Amino acid sequence: MVSHAHQGTTSSALTRLNVKAAQLVGVPRHTYAHLLGLAREHLDDDACRTPAASIIRVLELTTGQAPWTETSLLMARESAIGTLGVWDYLITSAATPLEGIRDAATYLSTVLDTRTDNLRITEDGDRITLSHINESDLSHPAACAVRSYALGVYQRRLGEAARRDLVPVHVALAAETPRRHDALTRMYGTRAIEFEAPVSSITFLASDLKAPNPHAQPGLSAVLRDHADRTLASAIPLRDWLDLFRAALVSAHDEGAPTLTDVARRLALSTRTLQRRLDEHGTTWSAEVEAVRRDHITHLLHDTDLTFDAVATRSGYADARALRRAVHRWYGTTPATLRRAGRLRSG
Repeated sequence: MVSHAHQGTTSSALTRLNVKAAQLVGVPRHTYAHLLGLAREHLDDDACRTPAASIIRVLELTTGQAPWTETSLLMARESAIGTLGVWDYLITSAATPLEGIRDAATYLSTVLDTRTDNLRITEDGDRITLSHINESDLSHPAACAVRSYALGVYQRRLGEAARRDLVPVHVALAAETPRRHDALTRMYGTRAIEFEAPVSSITFLASDLKAPNPHAQPGLSAVLRDHADRTLASAIPLRDWLDLFRAALVSAHDEGAPTLTDVARRLALSTRTLQRRLDEHGTTWSAEVEAVRRDHITHLLHDTDLTFDAVATRSGYADARALRRAVHRWYGTTPATLRRAGRLRSG
């Protein structure tokens, strides 16, 4: 059973591919370099797992410069074997393309965020369909690029395993019909493309996927699966930037009244950049400080016998009256009632 402990993150290999695509279409690096996981030391470290939010933002910038159809084709062309690490070789080294793509489905988490993306394989008579499950909005260009690229890279790897071009009998995309889709025709090698489908899928003849791979190496698949397990076990999921900020804020709060300047310094940012990042994450300095103060006060009321005046002093309030107003605003009750409720829960 493959661990899903890294949901919410993607591989640094896939991140590098997305960054390369962004560079090729002319997205300025400064527009995404600040995102968590995009620092050079993280991009170059195969053990690091990038937050999915970071890679989605890069894709949004890329599809803002080039249509999602062109973006997916560009990414597929840049996906030479080995680009996505051990996952690639799971497909190309198996006894048949079908066995390889089944291994790839099992270990999709070595590349993608399986919280949002998955691969399903369905056999129906003489047809085999690979469905890429991603439920993002059909009108979101970045999600459309993900879905169409995924089908494209599945097709490319299967063809590399078979050592010949595999032309699908049908392609379906959960995407709005684009003005032009000649890029997709070039990527899939067929005009049989259906748009606005409920699920993105690519269908092949079963005989194409069940034929023996010309250069399969007996026993290698087991070694690669073991390597994939080890890759997941040793991976380092990078925490979301907002989590990093909140950890720095709590640390500053524990040492006294936190200031914007102090926390910015802990994160090696200017105060202006810190405020902009908070805005990008849909929050503010004052809201975050109040949340930390609320959690701190709740802890003091539940877990200590400090007087209300002492709790107020330790939390930056002038007196018990100010504390009472704050607790009422947060919980609609009094400090005394909140303390009793905490004791009852502990009991």
